[in-house]
Amino acid sequence: MSAIANEITKIKSSLPATTRLIAVSKTKPVEDLQQAYDAGQRVFGENKALEMRDKHEVLPNDIQWHFIGHLQTNKIKYIISYVSLIHSIDSCNLLNEVNIAAAKKDRVVDCLLQFHIADEDTKYGLSFDEAQVLLNSPEYKAMNNIRIVGVMGMATFTDNQDQIRQEFRNLKSIFDRLKEQYFADNDSFKEISMGMSDDYPIAIEEGSTLIRVGSAIFGKRNYAV
Repeated sequence: MSAIANEITKIKSSLPATTRLIAVSKTKPVEDLQQAYDAGQRVFGENKALEMRDKHEVLPNDIQWHFIGHLQTNKIKYIISYVSLIHSIDSCNLLNEVNIAAAKKDRVVDCLLQFHIADEDTKYGLSFDEAQVLLNSPEYKAMNNIRIVGVMGMATFTDNQDQIRQEFRNLKSIFDRLKEQYFADNDSFKEISMGMSDDYPIAIEEGSTLIRVGSAIFGKRNYAV
């Protein structure tokens, strides 16, 4: 068994039934993804639309592709026909552009609202108030080709586990408030995407349903790609 297969097996064996693994494969060659696929992994996360498109074209068609990076509106067209979940919706404008593109493909595309929970200005995301404005807007209410199914957030890159835990707890609180106020009767609103290679055990304890794990599976990213 390959090192990649070993890591996937190890991580999956530690997960509760309520949490799924997204293998974050950005910058990694298709050969690495194929090893993960052969080990039973079917959900992969990418953060660049063109890279996702190129991998989608050559890898097995039963893979679920999750887009986890900052999505530029002019790149939506490269992923809209097959993407399973977009994690990174951080504005009404972006959501509307996804809706328009999905309508052209006669699809309803699942999306997560991304929240800024970290103590870092470089990370993207909505505040709770901004999310309320979005969800109350007539523009959102007219969108028929997207479906909001949960939330996503990234914790601060720090060794302070108490801070990380509090940030994840904050995202879970945001999820709970949105569920109560906007999605109480919507069973599809159930996903909390939080936790990466260094902090996913904490995220699971705080309610994560989707962990995004890359370097722990594939090794360090290849930034030359």
